[in-house]
Parts: sequence; C-alpha cells; structure tokens
Amino acid sequence: MLIEQRLQELGLTLPEAVPPLYSYVPIVIHNHVAYISGQVPRVNGNIPYKGKVGEGVTIEQARELAEICVLKALSCLKEAIGSLDKVEQVLKVTGYVQSAPEFSQQPNVLDAASELLVKIFDERGRHARTAIGVAELPSNTPIEIDFIIAIRE
Repeated sequence: MLIEQRLQELGLTLPEAVPPLYSYVPIVIHNHVAYISGQVPRVNGNIPYKGKVGEGVTIEQARELAEICVLKALSCLKEAIGSLDKVEQVLKVTGYVQSAPEFSQQPNVLDAASELLVKIFDERGRHARTAIGVAELPSNTPIEIDFIIAIRE
C-alpha cells in the first residue's frame, strides 16, 4: 500500500514543511540515510501546550504533541525525497521530554510517536529509540524529536 493512501486511511494530513527558525537545515541525506533535525510540535507557528510534562502538561497532551512531531518530520522527509514510499526503514528516534522534577514517564510519551510510525509504515516503522527527560527545551515546548530513516533511491 502506498504511504499516501495509508495516511488518508488513518485520517492524517502532513503539515506544510516550514523552514527552520535558526541556523540549521531540516534534513541531511547521506548514503541513503536521512537525518531529520529535531522537530517541535508547532501548529500554525504555535505550540499547542507549553511547559513541563507532569507539571502543567499532561501525558496525554504530550503524546498528542509527539504525534505532531512525527507528522512534521515526515513532511520534511517527503519534501526532500519526493515520496514517503521511498522509506526503507525507520532506524532511530530520539525524543526529548521537558520534564517536571520526579517525572519518569518519558517512554510513555514517546510511545505515541513510535506507535504512529508503525501504523504508517508497518514493520518498516519499528525502530531503535531513546527517550530522555530534560529540564528545558526551546520555546518552552514539552517535546522535541529527531529521526534517522533509511531511504531507497
């Protein structure tokens, strides 16, 4: 099944790929591997929920934001390679969760991103992962995720 059809079946729409706000590129492709810069969950220029997960931002809200990060990353990837059907394998996902003191549910938050990638790509969406709790993230976003994805020519 084509990935575009799969996205439609899941009721998902990729956001428009937007240029980065700072001095970096959104994606680098080297030897058939795409390195996607950290994605924050901006929607129309705004982060829907700001603050620390476990203190002002719920796990459910953070999981929603994690899914937005996935869609933004796939938007950048599609713009760079033309079609998401070229995805061979999602290799690695690294998630940073702006966490309240004593909050230790970072893996639960990142599960939303991991589960969405499997829904979209099936077995090609299974990946290695790191979930890290951090004190602060840019723009007070609760989550930032970067991706490493193998692609076909």
